[in-house]
Amino acid sequence: MKIAITGANGYIGQELIYILKERGHKIFALNRQQLYGQPETLAASLENTDAVINLAGAPILQRWTKFNQSVIYNSRVVTTRNLTQAINLLAPGNRPRIFVSASAVGIYQTGQSHDDSSSKFDPGFLGKLVTDWEKASDELPVDVRKVTFRIGVVLGRESHTIKKMLPLFKLGLGGKLGNGQQPFPFIHIHDLVLAFYQSLEDETFTGIYNLVAPDQTTNQRFTQLLAKKLKGPAFFKVPCFMLKLIYGRASEIILKGQRVIPNRLLSKGFMFQYPDISACIEEILQLNGSKSS
Repeated sequence: MKIAITGANGYIGQELIYILKERGHKIFALNRQQLYGQPETLAASLENTDAVINLAGAPILQRWTKFNQSVIYNSRVVTTRNLTQAINLLAPGNRPRIFVSASAVGIYQTGQSHDDSSSKFDPGFLGKLVTDWEKASDELPVDVRKVTFRIGVVLGRESHTIKKMLPLFKLGLGGKLGNGQQPFPFIHIHDLVLAFYQSLEDETFTGIYNLVAPDQTTNQRFTQLLAKKLKGPAFFKVPCFMLKLIYGRASEIILKGQRVIPNRLLSKGFMFQYPDISACIEEILQLNGSKSS
């Protein structure tokens, strides 16, 4: 396939591109100039491509100032809307036939359980952001197969979460965030990439999928297991007030959480390589050469 990808420089993008190229697909990245430029120019870039993978988006975990909110919003909603408009400009025989887009479990209300059909959405900034992000592709042509993955916390050797936490835990300074009881919906990067890849290959993939591991865990369990596998303590606790001082309202991403169930993936028989948090951590620490250190 010839595949266009946005957000190609991000962690997910880099991992996905590596696998797609390894399996013989032709990949080209769409840049900011194309995504925010004239629809006709963007359409020309997409002509005769087989698929679009939409991963564009500025980091969400930063203080939600008005400026940052605008950047976070536009980098997802406006770019997706522009892609949709550009695809509509192309003739049916020349347009991409598959559109696979990232979304986020942050669309859901915190403190509740959600399967893929849940409509209990967060009433704040995060819920509106993700709702508008998904709606931005509603006007895609009917002959374009659309897949949307609501992604949890991505874990992998080079993921933001692991790179931030691992040095502290190696020093014995790790611990839970807040009270640690908040749900921690996660997905290993290998499973994420596999789901995206299968969605390109399998024409029965369509609609919304929760892209999280089946394991229902918490921040406390995650941090305790990480410390245990590093043979160290997890005595320290990052208090709520400190996270609120650093991130402001965005701290709710860390201090709250949703219990998310990947029912549709499980129903399709998707085989998670890392279905539980223990196996996920084990694999990451082996890659880091940290299993017994």
